Amino acid sequence: MGKKAQKHRGRCRTHGRGHKAGRGAGKRGGRGNAGLNKHRVMTRVKYMPGHWGMHGFNRHPTLRTVYVTCNVGQLEEMANGEDSINLTEMGIDKILGTGRISTALKVIVDEASARAVEKIEAAGGSIEGGDDWDEDEWEEEEA
Repeated sequence: MGKKAQKHRGRCRTHGRGHKAGRGAGKRGGRGNAGLNKHRVMTRVKYMPGHWGMHGFNRHPTLRTVYVTCNVGQLEEMANGEDSINLTEMGIDKILGTGRISTALKVIVDEASARAVEKIEAAGGSIEGGDDWDEDEWEEEEA
């Protein structure tokens, strides 16, 4: 042990730091997550695996197809007692097959799932579509 250390040993409660040193976050090495890329690396490695680096990917917005959808169960409410409903005018692109329908409706929509077509036709209704409509799309292939 050196002379300076011997002088300080057991003589004061600041242990050689001075009376104002170590106030705030100085003794802890920073506040919050400060220093996690430097002197607390092992904490980050142990308790936060996968913290560094890229995670997942995002498709370019021009490659995404986002439909505004509606379910079969909502059609009767939207029709307000009429026998036909035009979903394309309402801004709905596609109809999905969740829910039940009991009235025969003529539905005009650009796209529809196979289950939606099945339920609407079982209730006695029909589906018509826009320019890209293809009725053969939902017919089952004969094996």
